Amino acid sequence: MSILDHEQVLIRTGPRSRLPVIVAVHSSTLGQAVGGCRLWHYADWRDGLADALRLSAGMTAKCAVAGLANGGGKTVVAVPPGVELDAALRRAVLDDVADTIASLDGGYATGPDVGTTPQDMAVIGERTPHVFCKPAEHGGSGDSSPATALGTLAALRAVSRRLHGTRALAGVRLSLVGLGSVGMRLARLLAEEGADLLVSDIDPAKRAASEELGATWVSPEEALTADADILVPAALGGILTGDVVPRLRCSAIAGPANNQLATEAVAGLLHRRGIVWVPDYVVSAGGVINALTLELHHETPAAARERVEAIEHTVADLLDTAEHRQMTPAQAAKDLVRLRLDAPSATASTEREPARLKP
Repeated sequence: MSILDHEQVLIRTGPRSRLPVIVAVHSSTLGQAVGGCRLWHYADWRDGLADALRLSAGMTAKCAVAGLANGGGKTVVAVPPGVELDAALRRAVLDDVADTIASLDGGYATGPDVGTTPQDMAVIGERTPHVFCKPAEHGGSGDSSPATALGTLAALRAVSRRLHGTRALAGVRLSLVGLGSVGMRLARLLAEEGADLLVSDIDPAKRAASEELGATWVSPEEALTADADILVPAALGGILTGDVVPRLRCSAIAGPANNQLATEAVAGLLHRRGIVWVPDYVVSAGGVINALTLELHHETPAAARERVEAIEHTVADLLDTAEHRQMTPAQAAKDLVRLRLDAPSATASTEREPARLKP
């Protein structure tokens, strides 16, 4: 039997919605656990539990590498197949989530995720203060997508420096897979930088945006294996498989999509092919860094932006460490997470500089 690597897991049938409400707290070693609230259809509620366990562990890693004084958690509401979330049921779900979070006495705070919005966080905030990314008019930081895109841009600067010796992205050929809320914002930032941009999305209606950006439109399949300096996954996870790796024609991969690797072994396959892969939880941390800096640690917008842009230095350090130690960036990131969790009082939190590995 595998060992549960979480501090606590709370599973309730919501008294109003009658739906499974799952809160997984992976770690509070560095501080209050945080993680999004996912409202999604699952074939079986246990699939939702597996998601909560996996994603909460990922949040611990994301916060640790980002130098935040927070641990990882996750809320998942497992909606059965065929159940439609009308306004009344949605409200019932959010009230059930709020009461479940309140029962943890501040040990965990939630924000938006797949299936939920900043406005939903305002509803949850009516019953518990342990929520972030509420709309600005409700005292929150609102949509996290702009900060996530800005943090991804910072990561891409570090990758460009590794590949070309300069952080400038002008003329760098990037293949962006996915034009959702983060991907579209990132595409605009990259276009402003003068990048040679390929873009793709499963929605053909997004093609018009490529013309506005001066980008080349390709299919998602073409974008994945395009001849490019950097592949930028910004859509669904699991796209980097053992079968795909031999067909890749990029020098590096860095994007905000979560869970890009189909299995952990793919990181080694990429490394052996000489393709630099920056872990997604490092690249995509801008949104949570911005929200927590503003809402939970009560710092200024300028301080929040500085911390988001510091992702560039985090990625540069990881790449330097990986090269020096002859390991993958994924392993270097894991080592940094372990360093912070093993010595939280010495490494964390309100420091201006998070802990770093020594090359």
